[in-house]
Amino acid sequence: MSNVETEPARTRCGPTKDDGRGPEEGRVDVLTPRDVPLGGPRAMTVRRTLPQRARSLIGAWCFADHYGPDDVARTGGMDVAPHPHIGLQTVSWLFSGEIEHRDSLGTHAYVRPGELNLMTGGHGICHSEVSTPRTTVLHGVQLWVALPSEHRDTDRDFQHYAPEPVHIDGAQVSVFLGSLAGSVSPVRTFTPLLGAEVTLAPHTTVTLPVDPAFEHGLLVDQGEPHLNGTALHLAELGYVPPGTDTLTLHNDSPEPSRTVLLGGPPFEEEIIMWWNFIGRSSEEIAQARQDWTEGRRFGVVEGYDGDPLPAPALPTVPMRPRRNRP
Repeated sequence: MSNVETEPARTRCGPTKDDGRGPEEGRVDVLTPRDVPLGGPRAMTVRRTLPQRARSLIGAWCFADHYGPDDVARTGGMDVAPHPHIGLQTVSWLFSGEIEHRDSLGTHAYVRPGELNLMTGGHGICHSEVSTPRTTVLHGVQLWVALPSEHRDTDRDFQHYAPEPVHIDGAQVSVFLGSLAGSVSPVRTFTPLLGAEVTLAPHTTVTLPVDPAFEHGLLVDQGEPHLNGTALHLAELGYVPPGTDTLTLHNDSPEPSRTVLLGGPPFEEEIIMWWNFIGRSSEEIAQARQDWTEGRRFGVVEGYDGDPLPAPALPTVPMRPRRNRP
């Protein structure tokens, strides 16, 4: 998915710093989303929890949009024209609906519920995303992963994977990246990551063993679960710092609760995010924008009926670091 804000902020994101509260095991910080319209008078509005002022990254996860349930008859659904990416991987995961994906590798694929589409931008790729005529309700998450410096210019790539759900103590777990509850995803990433859909049955408690070197984030799609005893509401993201080897999820309601669990070791590099680019300097970002504007580097998306997205103007204000607040 593109960040189609007309004036995207240029953000310097750095590694997490100690907030002075000590290694309180299982501590949960609650991150609330902000609404971001994707453009146009009938456009979908997404709920964005990463990046934000309180936290820029969870592991290498650097961008999280949560959208829907969206009635496409009312909003027109998703129609994102060809747009570029560098320095990142895009992770598409749906709960309902269907999206047609085309990219400059020549990939023509569909994003469907319970199936992962992961695209590697690396040195440069472009793609389009359009909800299909079969879609009545569009509902899912769009996530980005920052590539480490040694791999940020890697070749463009596309991977698809449909995980087999596993069941543990009343929870259904679909692991699309990394490993959890005995399930391992074969999908390649450039830093250790965890990505999984976890659905809790009514009146269920599950304790999941996790890597204590990871920090974790639990994004709520449905219901009001508790994470390590902390209540979370719709679209909120509960953050747990490194140092705990279990996460306890509890659903005390009569309805199922659906969540997305993200994790990874703290990302130690400082990155710059602007529009659809992740780089290390303003010059790198400016060069990528110029290459896209002048038709170099990113290739061409075949089969999309329409023009590519134009790049927004670069901001004139100096870049400012984004720190994690105590």
